[in-house]
Amino acid sequence: MAKEQVFCPVSLTLKVIGGKWKPAILWHLSEGYQRFGELKRRIPNITQKMLTQQLRELEQDGVVSRKVFAEVPPRVEYSLTMYGKTLQPILRQMCRWGEAHRETIETVRRKKSA
Repeated sequence: MAKEQVFCPVSLTLKVIGGKWKPAILWHLSEGYQRFGELKRRIPNITQKMLTQQLRELEQDGVVSRKVFAEVPPRVEYSLTMYGKTLQPILRQMCRWGEAHRETIETVRRKKSA
């Protein structure tokens, strides 16, 4: 007998936006069109390979659009789709939560590493 799947909307949301890099990518794209190099500069610790992979996954999930311009050298811009823009309230709330709890998080982490 197949195991019954339990629908969890939080898990579903995290499948799309979860992970170390996707929230940061989405946050920067919420400001408007970004070229790959701009995103890489704004997220300095991400590798080129990881940024490429995460952008592809976000594009596959329909939240990010990739536009290639027929220029030499080629120019590619990424942006949130209309569907992707529905994530902006979640991202803003995450930002507010992080700002409100920054000191507590840093204090707890310092205590744990001491």
